[in-house]
Amino acid sequence: MSTSYRPHRSHRRRKKSTAGRIGLAGALTGAVGIAAVAAGIVFLRPGSDSGEDPARQTSVSQGVASTRGPSVPAPKAGPPIDFTTPEGYGYSLAAVKAGTDRQPLGATEAPPSGTTYAYADYILTNSQRRPVLLDYPADLFMPKAQVPSSLRERCMPQPGIPDDMCTLPNHSKITARVGAAKAPVDENGSTMIPAGGSYVVRIATELPVNDDLSADDLRLYVWNARFTNDRKGIQLAFP
Repeated sequence: MSTSYRPHRSHRRRKKSTAGRIGLAGALTGAVGIAAVAAGIVFLRPGSDSGEDPARQTSVSQGVASTRGPSVPAPKAGPPIDFTTPEGYGYSLAAVKAGTDRQPLGATEAPPSGTTYAYADYILTNSQRRPVLLDYPADLFMPKAQVPSSLRERCMPQPGIPDDMCTLPNHSKITARVGAAKAPVDENGSTMIPAGGSYVVRIATELPVNDDLSADDLRLYVWNARFTNDRKGIQLAFP
């Protein structure tokens, strides 16, 4: 019995010794792995040297650069209407003109035959004596019947706007500074417009409309709850 027992004990000692070596190797591997991951986190974190994200810096600088535009005399416009946001930012808006164009904001994908893009221009003014956030309160509406049937489900009605009018996905951009207005500036990652500055803004549809749409059928409304607290669309009248 003793002869059969010794090999069994010896076998257990070998297993324990082997397990110990494996455990030690695993611990060392784990420690090295943790150190490598920690180093990778430090290395891969954007802006680890300067504390700022380079991609964010590029986005901000490009956003500000795209709002500079040339200086132009004040265009003829309809009566201005004042708006104030919950944050206390004040804006004055006045409609200038509306129309259709195959490239209303420069290089744009050519629309299908028989269609074009709709646009409208308005003057955006900072009505306060301090910088305010660059915002685009106005939205462009057209008769739903003038939108290609395949796109009508993308043309949305809005509260306080006549039921036969809708708004397509669109894009707004400052195209010029009025008079001596200074260009918008970056302030902690936000684009701000200087006190009293006025700008010509163009809003254009990203989806096409029928090319027989008349400029007289286009409307500019401010309807977002940030600018109107009674959920009624406010129309900006053209001159």
